[in-house]
Amino acid sequence: MVKYSPKMLNRTFAALADPTRRRILAHLARGDRCVTDLARPHAMSLPAVSKHLRVLEKAGLLRRRRYGRVHEMQLEAKPLKQAALWVEKYRKFWEGSLDRLAEYLEKTNKAKKGNK
Repeated sequence: MVKYSPKMLNRTFAALADPTRRRILAHLARGDRCVTDLARPHAMSLPAVSKHLRVLEKAGLLRRRRYGRVHEMQLEAKPLKQAALWVEKYRKFWEGSLDRLAEYLEKTNKAKKGNK
């Protein structure tokens, strides 16, 4: 069984809750980018984008490298994998519950038809 750090899961899900941060991660999934490249498609200031990047960084979703004055960002997928595994655990639970419900409803429908 995979052990999850509640603190890291909370940070991951909080970071993913914002659409701007999800778009930034989508850009990084295609390759490393500098901060100005990541800021370009968003209608916000560079400091505002930097705040989003700090949230992603604290969640462990990206890694920052400096080359002089240039800050290059790289996607770090490990927290996403842990979040996906956590969600998967609950998906299996709900699928099992829904399968049992469907089975129960089929039995009760057959019983009702048999009594008529």
